[in-house]
Amino acid sequence: MKEIENIYELSLLYDFYGALLKEQKREIFEDYVLNDLSLGEIAEERDISRQGVHDSIKRCSRELFEYEEKLGLLQKFNRIRESIGGIHKAAEVLKERTKAPEVDQIVRLSDKILEEL
Repeated sequence: MKEIENIYELSLLYDFYGALLKEQKREIFEDYVLNDLSLGEIAEERDISRQGVHDSIKRCSRELFEYEEKLGLLQKFNRIRESIGGIHKAAEVLKERTKAPEVDQIVRLSDKILEEL
């Protein structure tokens, strides 16, 4: 389970900071994390050693975590998503208590934002 959580976190970090990685590292990282290829498959495809693939993935992971530590975009994203979720829940409660069209609009807009996040 820990490995799945780690892959999920790395994929989120990659969404925010992947463009900052060098192209070759980015491609290897994508193959491993996003395309779920094994170290052996990537090594064979790129004609490098499994250890080279492993080292590249570790360096990419470390870089992504360093970017997050410095910039905090993923943390900010998660806080925003949590806040929008709270707004949505509060609007749903209000929607049941009142028939104000503004509340329906808040529910719709918060739904839309949550879907896009």
